[in-house]
Amino acid sequence: MEPNRRKPRREYALIQLLPNMVTIAAVCAGLTAIRFTFQGNFELAVQLIVLATVLDGMDGRLARFFGSDSKMGAELDSLADFLNFGIAPPLVLYVWTLQDTRGLGWMAVLVYAVCAVMRLARFNVMAKSDEDVPRRSDYFTGVPSPAGGLLVMLPLYVSFAFNDMKLLPDVLLCAYMAGIGLLLISTIPTRSFKALKVSRENVRYILLAFALAGVAVLTYAWATLILACLAYVALVLWGLLPRNRPKQDL
Repeated sequence: MEPNRRKPRREYALIQLLPNMVTIAAVCAGLTAIRFTFQGNFELAVQLIVLATVLDGMDGRLARFFGSDSKMGAELDSLADFLNFGIAPPLVLYVWTLQDTRGLGWMAVLVYAVCAVMRLARFNVMAKSDEDVPRRSDYFTGVPSPAGGLLVMLPLYVSFAFNDMKLLPDVLLCAYMAGIGLLLISTIPTRSFKALKVSRENVRYILLAFALAGVAVLTYAWATLILACLAYVALVLWGLLPRNRPKQDL
């Protein structure tokens, strides 16, 4: 009988762990957003969720850049998405204004959260089933979780930008939250920006637009988020037109 042979220890360069570090930072941002929500600091809570969205967009790209994609990283990213975009945003809305709706607000929170976790489960199942047959597409099926998390907080952006103006009464706000949740699990084609390509001649204009967007976010954060949400809704509606319905991805 052969003696047990220990498997060689795998070593990782610290830089290869950077994507997972970014994901963990996003989790910390989402959890801290929940903390500030219950302390009544809603603006900081929303800012932390927006930060988590930025970090979510970075971790996958860093993993591909450093060649450190892993199954653990994919699962960690999925769990972070559920926390940051399936739990934190509806909780902020609930504590902000829906606590006095006699259970209706909490039902809306549950609908949104369940839709978010169902979307992530569908994404994971489809991704694993397509591992042997990779495919590319410019579109997602349904609204992605990060976009849904930002969209559902639109009433908060309006309130912060216009001196506590309330965009919707509580009952309609509950319906709005549930409606965004349903968009997550819908079959509506939504544009995947990561697949967009830009010609060499237009790169300078894209960089200029990026710089202007950065300045706008830093100077007029809430107004910029409102415009971004409205632009995204217009893009989704554009994708619903029959002539624009594409082959869909996850």
